[in-house]
Amino acid sequence: MLTTLVLAAFAYALGSLSGSLLVGRLRRTDIREHGSGNAGGTNALRILGWRLALAVVVIDIAKGALASGLALRLAPAEGPLSPEALGYLAGLLAVIGHCWPIWHGFRGGKGGATLVGALLAFWPLALVPMLATWFLVLGIRGFVGLATIAAAWVLPAFAAWQGATAGLAFGLAAAALITFTHRGNLSRMVSGTEPCFERARVLRLFRRGPIE
Repeated sequence: MLTTLVLAAFAYALGSLSGSLLVGRLRRTDIREHGSGNAGGTNALRILGWRLALAVVVIDIAKGALASGLALRLAPAEGPLSPEALGYLAGLLAVIGHCWPIWHGFRGGKGGATLVGALLAFWPLALVPMLATWFLVLGIRGFVGLATIAAAWVLPAFAAWQGATAGLAFGLAAAALITFTHRGNLSRMVSGTEPCFERARVLRLFRRGPIE
């Protein structure tokens, strides 16, 4: 039980290390005070540029992978949770830590990159339909938030198709969490004020139909 609790606490604490806030210190910038106010990769791209934004995404993916990977590797054989279940829990806690980081006043990002990292550790196959959906939605609509939400809901659908009961429970929890953290994006899309990456809309003609 003690090992399980330590691994769970470590996953949350590791997830609480915000890539954007750590990298932002190189520029003496708290990106939560600029742009959308979100401590994530998209806002880092706007405020810090693509090179530092890439570093942010790498950090956020890595911490999700490390949290879940260590839980899978170090899970006690006789613990209250199976290694698989503890891996899922650690991944979810890392995402929660990213969104509400204890080290940064509980003001973090939205969890998409950290979720990708967690899946890399224990279920990389699920990333195939998720990333395909993300690129498809972004290419058609140009909204990163909408693409992330759509990709997150592919996870429980994929788990159900695979017959993975534990994966389905994790997928539903993760998708609900990602949707909640992106609620502001959804509200701005409804009001027509959500920023759109027009350059990413390489597939927009498929939405509008053939050119006359």
